[in-house]
Amino acid sequence: MTDTEKRSRLRPWSAATYRIEVEGPLPPSWTESFAGMRITTREGADQSLVTRLNGRVRDQSELTGLLNALADLQLPILSVEQIEEANDEKRDGRG
Repeated sequence: MTDTEKRSRLRPWSAATYRIEVEGPLPPSWTESFAGMRITTREGADQSLVTRLNGRVRDQSELTGLLNALADLQLPILSVEQIEEANDEKRDGRG
């Protein structure tokens, strides 16, 4: 299955795993504040600090809340990538 085929099945109520990258620091201790996502940092190509959040979100509404929280912290969002599709639609009777 191609990435395009996987993404075309994503629904607003679907759980999925995401990788979000922002410029700037976000302490790993904030994991619980960000839906339990794993928080790591690395140095960017331009020597800036890049923070990566990896984890599963319940649905698009929760993803939007995470992105809004990062924006409220004034951390520039560099990328948002769905890295895994969930099969939760069948379990919740939506698929």
